[in-house]
Amino acid sequence: MRVTVVSGGDPGHVVPAIALCLRFKEAGDTPTLLTGDRWVDAAASAGITAARVTDLALSDLRDEADLGRALHDQAAVLASALTPQLTALEPDLVVCDVLALGASMAAELLGVPWVQLSPHPLYEPSRGLPPIGSGLAVGAGVRGRLRDGVLRAMTARSIRQGDRQRAVVRQRIGLSARGAGPVARLIATLPALEVPRPDWPDNAHVVGPLLWEASAQKMSPPPGDAPLVMVAPSTAWTGAVGMAEMTLTALRDMGVRAVVSTFGPAPAGLPEWARSGPGRQDELLLQSSVLVCGGGHGMLAKALLAEVPVVVVPGAGDQWEMANRVARQGCGVIVRPSTVDGLRDAVARVLGDPRFAAAAASAAATAADVRDPVEVCRAALTAGVT
Repeated sequence: MRVTVVSGGDPGHVVPAIALCLRFKEAGDTPTLLTGDRWVDAAASAGITAARVTDLALSDLRDEADLGRALHDQAAVLASALTPQLTALEPDLVVCDVLALGASMAAELLGVPWVQLSPHPLYEPSRGLPPIGSGLAVGAGVRGRLRDGVLRAMTARSIRQGDRQRAVVRQRIGLSARGAGPVARLIATLPALEVPRPDWPDNAHVVGPLLWEASAQKMSPPPGDAPLVMVAPSTAWTGAVGMAEMTLTALRDMGVRAVVSTFGPAPAGLPEWARSGPGRQDELLLQSSVLVCGGGHGMLAKALLAEVPVVVVPGAGDQWEMANRVARQGCGVIVRPSTVDGLRDAVARVLGDPRFAAAAASAAATAADVRDPVEVCRAALTAGVT
């Protein structure tokens, strides 16, 4: 099976895409990754055929007055850029990251079945949940159900507006206003991080986190037997700023060791009990007693799979949602707003209470109850599900 996987350049999305390509390759299929410049060489070094999405500048949309319209307009540009590339690749199946809306449009234009990859829990609205992003648990009792209904009504206008914008863009590039949708949806999360909903899509399958180590380097923690605290600042532009520096200040005089995992070089002037720089996060987590992170799904899933509890300093976007799901699981503590005292107290609390580590281990155990993403794709393609 020839598979083309399309993802933008944000690490939280392209890393799962690379991991999925590796799964296809191991299963005997022929994957090709289409992504931004930054990750083409990294994917190639992992043994994946990769190419840049041509004629597309992935502009920073954070200052757009109408973000929804800008995203849909960008999707039309992506669809036009991808169509000749997909034509040349002749894929049997296209896998589109959930944010790569234009990739699904390009697949539709060519009549190629496509699968949606969600590198996090299912974030679609549900008639049985409060709006995704609120961080709220399902309301209990009459008041709770009323609260959730009111919140859903408040967000329904934005959802309808997005539907209209998408329909306009689809018709602009020659598609019908509404498409049939993906033949399957890969929900790349731990079951422990999902929430039950009465309207779970029939073609959505939890396949477990798709993880790949972006760095092959190894980083040795500071010597000693003191508990190791790993710090992983958010890679998303919505993440909290200055978290690593604040955390190191908070950890001073706590009698711990620290490692700060970054994509860039190590800063100068670190105390002797701390290290910083790129390095394999999976190996560092196996030595860690707690992780301090921004709340991105990929880092949280990686920590929980290693049975490491977390202190979460969430930024915007879906980080608040993920932070609250982890806190409700008992796997960690939220610090918001972030302060030195708040971080110090949270780390001390997690280190001092074994129930947090036990909850992380319970979350890790749910990884046994997931589907194989390659098998899901093959079955959907064979069945011709629409």
